[in-house]
Amino acid sequence: MWQDRIQPGTLRHSLNDIRTQTHTKPRLCPHAEKPQGRIRQLSLENKSCWLEIHTEGANTSCEGERKKEKEKCQYVLTMGVLWTCWTNTMDKETWSYEESPRSAMPDELSHPKFSDWKFKLFRVKSMEKAPLPNETQVEKENKHEMAMEMVGSPGSVMKLCFGGKSKENVESTQGRVDLKLQEIDTHMNLLKNMCRLCGCARHKAKGPSHEVQGALEDSSRFALRRMGCKLGTWPEVILKVFKVDVTTDMETIHPSLFCHRCWTAAIRGGGFCSFTRMRIPDWKPHTSHCNLCFSKKSSLKREGRKRIKPLKGAHNPPKRIKRDSSESSGANRVRRQTPENPGGKDWHLQRAQWAKTITECQRDHLSTMLIHNEVPADMQCAFTCQVCDHLLSDPVQSPCRHLFCRVCIIKYSRALGPNCPTCHQHLNPSQLIKPPKFFLATLSNLPLICPREECTDLVKLESFREHCLNHYLEKDSTPTEKVLSGYLPVNKGGRPRQHLLSLTRRAQKHRLRDLKNQVKAFAEKEEGGDVKSVCLTLFLLALRAGNEHKQADELEAMMQGRGFGLHPAVCLAIRVNTFLSCSQYHKMYRTVKATSGRQIFQPLHTLRTAEKELLPGFHQFEWQPALKNVSSSWDVGIIDGLSGWTASIDDVPADTIARRFRYDVALVSALKDLEEDIMDGLRERDLDDSVCTSGFTVVVKESCDGMGDVSEKHGSGPPVPEKAVRFSFTIMSISIRLEGEDDGITIFQEQKPNSELSCRPLCLMFVDESDHETLTAILGPVVAERKAMMESRLIISVGGLLRSFRFFFRGTGYDEKMVREMEGLEASGSAYICTLCDSTRAEASQNMVLHTITRSHDENLERYEIWRTNPFSESVEELRDRVKGVSAKPFMETQPTLDALHCDIGNATEFYKIFQDEIGEVYQKANPSREERRRWRSTLDKQLRKTLKLKPIMRMNGNYARRLMTTEAVEAVCELVPSEERREALKKLMNLYLQMKPVWRSTCPSRDCPDQLCQYSYNSQQFADLLSTMFKYRYDGKITNYLHKTLAHVPEIVERDGSIGAWASEGNESGNKLFRRFRKMNARQSKTFELEDVLKHHWLYTSKYLQKFMEAHKNSAKAMQATFNPEETPEEVDKALDVPDF
Repeated sequence: MWQDRIQPGTLRHSLNDIRTQTHTKPRLCPHAEKPQGRIRQLSLENKSCWLEIHTEGANTSCEGERKKEKEKCQYVLTMGVLWTCWTNTMDKETWSYEESPRSAMPDELSHPKFSDWKFKLFRVKSMEKAPLPNETQVEKENKHEMAMEMVGSPGSVMKLCFGGKSKENVESTQGRVDLKLQEIDTHMNLLKNMCRLCGCARHKAKGPSHEVQGALEDSSRFALRRMGCKLGTWPEVILKVFKVDVTTDMETIHPSLFCHRCWTAAIRGGGFCSFTRMRIPDWKPHTSHCNLCFSKKSSLKREGRKRIKPLKGAHNPPKRIKRDSSESSGANRVRRQTPENPGGKDWHLQRAQWAKTITECQRDHLSTMLIHNEVPADMQCAFTCQVCDHLLSDPVQSPCRHLFCRVCIIKYSRALGPNCPTCHQHLNPSQLIKPPKFFLATLSNLPLICPREECTDLVKLESFREHCLNHYLEKDSTPTEKVLSGYLPVNKGGRPRQHLLSLTRRAQKHRLRDLKNQVKAFAEKEEGGDVKSVCLTLFLLALRAGNEHKQADELEAMMQGRGFGLHPAVCLAIRVNTFLSCSQYHKMYRTVKATSGRQIFQPLHTLRTAEKELLPGFHQFEWQPALKNVSSSWDVGIIDGLSGWTASIDDVPADTIARRFRYDVALVSALKDLEEDIMDGLRERDLDDSVCTSGFTVVVKESCDGMGDVSEKHGSGPPVPEKAVRFSFTIMSISIRLEGEDDGITIFQEQKPNSELSCRPLCLMFVDESDHETLTAILGPVVAERKAMMESRLIISVGGLLRSFRFFFRGTGYDEKMVREMEGLEASGSAYICTLCDSTRAEASQNMVLHTITRSHDENLERYEIWRTNPFSESVEELRDRVKGVSAKPFMETQPTLDALHCDIGNATEFYKIFQDEIGEVYQKANPSREERRRWRSTLDKQLRKTLKLKPIMRMNGNYARRLMTTEAVEAVCELVPSEERREALKKLMNLYLQMKPVWRSTCPSRDCPDQLCQYSYNSQQFADLLSTMFKYRYDGKITNYLHKTLAHVPEIVERDGSIGAWASEGNESGNKLFRRFRKMNARQSKTFELEDVLKHHWLYTSKYLQKFMEAHKNSAKAMQATFNPEETPEEVDKALDVPDF
């Protein structure tokens, strides 16, 4: 059906053009003088229109009935220009359609002379046709001359009306589309044999062909990967090598494959360039002079003058047969198959076949023959795709109200242009919308006939697939069961044949051995060896066939990773965070599974698999240069702490047990755990991660502390002391220094450096920290690994690229006792009270503020050599004064700093004693007795317990120290001090201390407390003056170690390191509590294995990856309660949908 449109706004311009050309005033109908409304399209062959022709050819009026609109349309065709006016139905001047002489004619039929009238009215030279049977040649020539006079120039008015085309616009559009479909089908068949890149026939290049739009095969990807190309799809490789963008290729213009010769050129160039000079053809759409379909090569060979045979497999377009002039006219053309046109059906089938060749939907879409006969024909047409003539699949609606399959209309538009297949209006694919919900509901309930012969059921469209699948499964299973039933072993007495589920695991394996081999062979052949997926799919199909849809849904959800069960990482985080042992977790797992019927928690073996990726020894790495005296193997887990012990016959077996990670392996695992944070840091600072592959610097804080009162467990093994030592580390920061820049850029900063979640355990040992020989023997290998790592670079994969890291270690997390042990200094009661300077106790009490840091690890080593050799033959006192308290060999370098936690504890202990002395007024007494001191202490404890709820303790700890060093505490103590002057001095002393404390406790004092940092030197001088005057009775010639460091060295350390509190040992002290709890809850009852369990669980507890799932365990109790009580409210269901899929 041919349609033409007149755009709004062009009507008046067209009339002026006609006046200019014809020099006559056009004659319009009376209704055209005052046009109302807007321009509408005109269908000259519309079934519901009838056309009245005036013989003068001046005016042509048409009236059509509109069912949806109560209006009438009059079309005036003057000199080839259409004028449309709308008139109201109540207008008495117009006559209705029922009054017309055509009212008795059916609406489906057009007037038989309609086409003749249409062409007779506008006959120009380009539209000349044969005369009618009752028309003579003379009349034809006369009419031809009259038409030429009317139009003026050939085609001028026709171009205005019919788009500038001549005969093609007058012929049947249906025939032109059919011819175009046939030519495109031939053109696409020829394209299938061509190469997209070189344009040659693919069969000439020996080797397989490759998809242009496909992904790289494994062999191609590996070959390109070895040459440094990381592209993953062929369009990217082709764009890089041949400089051709194939992402916008169309099936009707470009070939979809390229030959093996072009593949070789791409691989040989490494995915970057082509060493072969190749001319890429410029593929053009199919036209009437297509070089591919109508080759310009001569059909005669030079030798023998023989014609070239056509290509095999290529469809030659059929020749156009000259038709009779009577056939070209519209008189004998009808739309449906009639006795006069018996070949119309074949041509319609051929056209449908061409359309299906473009859409290729025969396998996917259902035929309309399946619709039941009782469905009306009009409804069947409504549910039929206008492109492929199949039942609608994923239907879409065009703006012109026609329905298509989504895939079919997109492929049709790409092949034949963006026009509607039914009305040929312009159709933009983005304008396609979903049909109304009522239509979709009707379509889903459409009754279809089951294609199985013996089945007479009428099946709805929405359940048609499941119905046919059940037939398919019954067909496959029934004969097999009949065959197997004849071969079942005959039970001739004895033990009856048991069911498969009642057998032991070994018997089940034996019975299913053949089936297992078959499934394994199928999986290797079809699914790449994925036996698990094949078995799960078989189980899923068996559940569906048995109508066990609830279990099938749960299984399918589990296979897709969105099931009711928690992720193994979540279960592992719950287990570690709640301190559950393996047996306790397994008991909970079985209880929840038996109670709820669902597998909420994952079994233990999945948790062990998740553990392997988080524990040290899983990730590969390399050191450049290789570490000295350290193995190059990377898959090393927990090792014996005594592995470096060189035992001899005379040695007594070590009465200790130690377990540790290798230092470099543990650092690699910690870095991989921070991989996501490292990449986020690069992105936040707008750094290209592909460029930042070197220059990374990692700063590590080391901590070591001893624990007392560790009860010994019963079991095999040597008798060990009831004390333990823990060595741990914390990754404080990671920075990168770019080329050409002096300052590094920090991409990761530990936000909680004193948290037990960031302090990773490295070594656990049952040893007394005072046992210098055993402690140095166990930590000696750790020191050697640390020294080797400082001289090398770590190469590890982070973010998919190999990157290099350097490490800097700072031993700051030690208390006073451990520092003196590692640096070889005398004990805390020595006259040389400071580990930072060489001052004696008397010098520090006289000059409390003005001191500087002078000690270092290298200097202590030199002084030890002097102490060992005594080169000047001095006495003990003279030699001791020369070496400044060094009495043993330093074996581990520590950072000369102040530990904030132990400083707090030491100062709080000193203030506790000052409170006792002030209560007893010691400044007035010479030597109070021990009973008096006990009475003062009892009074102080009662007061603190009464006012601050502080219970008396045997030994000062961090929590008690924080509560004691407050304004409330000194107010409570002042109530017991009789002198007002002493009360004011005590309050001033506490006030000065509280102003100084934030400077060494803060993680970043310049940011958190800048005022106190600036006033620290003044406050410390005031504090020292107060001690030397009001409290001279206590500090005359003596001072405690931590008070000396607090008053003398804090500003210098803050200026050097930027912080004291960030480098404290508080995280390691919190780790000591976790050690006791893990040892009690999670470890096996064995001396040999308990340290391994504690070390593994403590490492998992500090994992950043698991900490992201730690919040999940807070709702675990609610989740378990929901499994016990499966009744859910709608609100709970909505909340359950919002739970993230881990």
